[in-house]
Amino acid sequence: MIGTGFRVTGDADAAPAGAARPRLRIGFIVLDQFTLAAFSGLIDALRLAADHGGRSRQVHVAWTVMSVGGGPRNSSCGVSLQPNADLIDPGEFDYLAVCGGNDYLNDHPSATLLDYLRAAARRGVRLLGICTGTFVIAKAGLVGVRRVCIHWNVLDAFNERFPRLNAAVDRLFIDEGDLITCAGSTAAIDLGLYLIARHCGRDKAQQAMRHMMLQDIRPGGVPQPHFYAQLDGISDMRIRQAAQFIEQRLDNPPPVAAIARYVGVSARQLERLFHLWLGVGPAAFQRRLRLEYGRWLLLNSKRKITDIAIDAGFADSAHFARDFKHAFGTSPRRFRQAA
Repeated sequence: MIGTGFRVTGDADAAPAGAARPRLRIGFIVLDQFTLAAFSGLIDALRLAADHGGRSRQVHVAWTVMSVGGGPRNSSCGVSLQPNADLIDPGEFDYLAVCGGNDYLNDHPSATLLDYLRAAARRGVRLLGICTGTFVIAKAGLVGVRRVCIHWNVLDAFNERFPRLNAAVDRLFIDEGDLITCAGSTAAIDLGLYLIARHCGRDKAQQAMRHMMLQDIRPGGVPQPHFYAQLDGISDMRIRQAAQFIEQRLDNPPPVAAIARYVGVSARQLERLFHLWLGVGPAAFQRRLRLEYGRWLLLNSKRKITDIAIDAGFADSAHFARDFKHAFGTSPRRFRQAA
């Protein structure tokens, strides 16, 4: 563990004397094993919009970092964060951001935290589910009929725990009015810019965006840049592990023997398992997944078809076009034009 013990606010961050009340106030609640990228991306977007010239004073935006009991929390990468406070009056904030990470499999979050979130909701404080922080909000019973955004990598775990809730992986974040949920990682930056534009004006959001050297502000409806296999109803963990291994290497397809070694079976046994559960062998499954990924990129990006072919694991655009037409009945170029 790397114990940095850093604080996110301090005397240098105070607003000037006589300054007006900040237009956006967010209370961060960091959970154990929180994702550092999502937390830091969101809070840094706020910081860069809060003052002129990146000076970081809490003039237009204010934030406080909290934890249950006020003690330090370790991020999933091992960096230790020392919050500013224990849970304080939720009425001090416009939003409460619950920042989760690798502890999402914990089915028994703090009862104090759950009660705090329920009390905040009763008082009309809006909630932000950052990364897997949405798991805790759902555990508190505060989702209801709302649609929530989940990172594609934890969708199965969320659906297993909350089968009646409406979870989506087709966008970066979802705003349901009193609850905004975010996939995490860099999508938290986009959520921060969205909130800054709403409360402080688009010029402040653009200011933060330029400081972060971003090209644009992605709206929440932009699809998550991902692709994964639908394996609903398949309980064999060897198939799931093999599919995950393939998903992680779509641009560099592994041979069947390497997939078999990854899940601890022989290549022949892997072939039998795939035919039993999916009706096709692992090579055919992998090829179909790469073609689906290429089709997804054609729909959701403006990249050149040659670049898409390489990203989907094809040697060149000619091989991609041939297999694409065989699978979908049209060429990649015509498919993109029709879409």
